[in-house]
Amino acid sequence: MIHVGIVEDDFRIASIHQQFLESVDGVKVVWQALRAKDTWEMLEKQPVDLLLVDVYMPDQSGIDLVRELKVDFPSLDFIIITAATDRELVAQSLSAGAFHYLVKPVELTKLQEVIERYQQRRLFLQESLYADQEEIDKLFVHAAAVKEDETNLPKGIHPLTLQKVIDIVNSLTEGTTAEEVGERLGASRTTARRYLEYLIAEGKMRAELEYGIVGRPERKYFGL
Repeated sequence: MIHVGIVEDDFRIASIHQQFLESVDGVKVVWQALRAKDTWEMLEKQPVDLLLVDVYMPDQSGIDLVRELKVDFPSLDFIIITAATDRELVAQSLSAGAFHYLVKPVELTKLQEVIERYQQRRLFLQESLYADQEEIDKLFVHAAAVKEDETNLPKGIHPLTLQKVIDIVNSLTEGTTAEEVGERLGASRTTARRYLEYLIAEGKMRAELEYGIVGRPERKYFGL
């Protein structure tokens, strides 16, 4: 479960973002802060994994807030979310260590995509002590090569997650279910099924119905 805090001075926008976030499986919004100074108090009381931070706060720039929080909370991650599209602000956000930069108004599908990417990074970093170069490249190369791959994929399908699903299914020669894939991904069964059905439509996977002793038949997925 990823615990999230929202730093946004407009409570209406904060509520919309909370609704969006809580529609993503594995995400829980713990609190909202209307001011930068409130963020410190909330973090001391209820630590979170990820903050959604607006740039233009009444008492401090969101990017400056991120820089300062990183000193006391080095493991805390950030997504900048703002109406500003200045290249300088994007560059500052990157240098401050933001995981992503989202432009308001944010579409639900885009937020889901970014959160899923974040979930995959956390899962990867927690899986083992060692990583090979290919796995490392997948983490760091998402602004260029990954972005190019995304142009050929429908909304809601991210290339890194897609490859992870392919790897999972191909490693299970006896087939697997959407629920099993979701557990291995650290995502919901619905998310796993979306990727699995996409791969079937692309002819890169097949599915069969497996009839058990009781209950409804279960759909199992197999690699080619």
